[in-house]
Amino acid sequence: MRPADVRDVPFLERVLLEAYNWSEARFTLDWIRTDAMARRYLEEFPADGDLGVVAMVDGAPVGAVWGRALPADRAGYGFVAPDVPELTLGVLPQARGRGVATRLMSNVIEAAWERRLPGLSLSVEDGNAVRWLYERPGFEVVGRNGNSDTMLLRPAAGTRTTRRPA
Repeated sequence: MRPADVRDVPFLERVLLEAYNWSEARFTLDWIRTDAMARRYLEEFPADGDLGVVAMVDGAPVGAVWGRALPADRAGYGFVAPDVPELTLGVLPQARGRGVATRLMSNVIEAAWERRLPGLSLSVEDGNAVRWLYERPGFEVVGRNGNSDTMLLRPAAGTRTTRRPA
């Protein structure tokens, strides 16, 4: 695991495509590169308030999670507040089923609490089989947008520690 930076944006595009295509191949990389909503998850990353982690295996990236602190007028699907980064997480198919996503989530949560962020948010579509990955550390539904739940993780009351998965 290592922090994500501007050099990772081409890889983050691939991960964003994996996240959008969680159920089937609905979108293309060309679409990710031109869609205004998808672009907001990548443009000018990392900006102030953003954070991210890249999972590496044998020197190659296999997954990533990053959070964008987007303003209300450029809100993403899982927007809660401008000071609450919205997460995107994805793992390449060849690395799935090995705990990579769980470790990515633990690392980004720990980084968020170290930075004393007020929370992390995300959007998860109905039927997404990895919803447990968000529920296990304590993300809770705080809104609904179409066929997706907006989920929020707040620091545990009185602490700034990571709630590690069981």
